[in-house]
Amino acid sequence: MKFRPCIDIHNGKVKQIVGSSLRDQGDEAAENFVSEKDAADYARFYAADGLKGGHVILLNPASSEYYEATKKQALSALAAWPGGLMAGGGIRDDNAEEFLKAGASHVIVTSYVFRDGRIDEKNLRRLQDTAGKKNLVLDLSCRRRDGMYYIVTDRWQKFTDVKVNGETLSELAGECAEFLIHAVDVEGKSGGTEEDLLRILGAFREIPITYAGGVGSFEDLEKVKILGQGHVDVTIGSALDLFGGPMPYREVLRRI
Repeated sequence: MKFRPCIDIHNGKVKQIVGSSLRDQGDEAAENFVSEKDAADYARFYAADGLKGGHVILLNPASSEYYEATKKQALSALAAWPGGLMAGGGIRDDNAEEFLKAGASHVIVTSYVFRDGRIDEKNLRRLQDTAGKKNLVLDLSCRRRDGMYYIVTDRWQKFTDVKVNGETLSELAGECAEFLIHAVDVEGKSGGTEEDLLRILGAFREIPITYAGGVGSFEDLEKVKILGQGHVDVTIGSALDLFGGPMPYREVLRRI
């Protein structure tokens, strides 16, 4: 298991939010932490520790009045650590190359590939042609409904009909380099992980997976390690002391 750092940007600021509260209308979100530092500051900090494979996420849609400010922050982080961070949020075939040229190691995609409740094969192929499979991360962030996990899109607001299970993971593993999976119902709440989801991810071994959502203590971190069978990587946001939380960053690195 590896620690994957995160830099989430909303309304032009580095933030930690409650994932399920994010709304396009009014650019609203319940905030846990708003940083006085720029995204580039965090990128340089993570670079000093050699923590590759983290992600920079643009949480505003392109239609937002804040999008350009959010994008500027994201590009500054990528420039501060070329090749060290992945970029996600509104990635399409017509802008993926821009983020890769700006320094992203990979681009992270959800909504463009999962459209109208299903996998859009044409858009997936377009992205593969533009970015290359080796630079593509599929974001399978999900929410629970009727006892199963379904991929959600459009800043986690819309349910698709695509379940997150072993079959889906195997089907998509050959289409990308990695998976990023936020457990949206617990994202930003620091109240515990989605254990059933972690069991699904722990049983899968074909490509790397990063899990995010609900880690609020070292006991939760140990659950990720055990249920993920040691090979599911983890992101910690609101609970990390870098974002005002109780978990010391250095101790997280020591325990992982």
